[in-house]
Amino acid sequence: MRAHTVRTALALGALASLMAATAPVSASAGEQGRTAGRPPVLVDCLWHAQVRPADFVLACGDGNSRLVSLHWSRWDARAAVGEGVNMVNDCKPYCAAGRFHGYRVAVRLDKPLTWKKQPKLRQYTRMTLTFKDARPERLPQSVTYPLWS
Repeated sequence: MRAHTVRTALALGALASLMAATAPVSASAGEQGRTAGRPPVLVDCLWHAQVRPADFVLACGDGNSRLVSLHWSRWDARAAVGEGVNMVNDCKPYCAAGRFHGYRVAVRLDKPLTWKKQPKLRQYTRMTLTFKDARPERLPQSVTYPLWS
């Protein structure tokens, strides 16, 4: 019986350690001063805070537009700047049968504000994509999106 109790205690301790290590980025009241120096985050479709992500879904509802192969040259308190590829479904003849096409883009994130879900973090609230070469039909060379919060 004692061996079972010890194993259970060890398993619960390991689980608690794992949960603490994988918990979402947040700050306790004692960390408030340290969070001010943290860079803003990019909030994804699943409400996860990301810093310098390699990919990002723009069309959360259907996944028909996403950024891939992102490389960031700047990520600070005011803005983030990077480059990547915008993969866009042409939806011809309809989206389920459409093909994805890649368009090289420059990405800029800015207008950081307090994140409503985690008030101790700031999140970028605007994204601007500038197409470097070709671009999807009906889109201008540069397009700006508000980001969800």
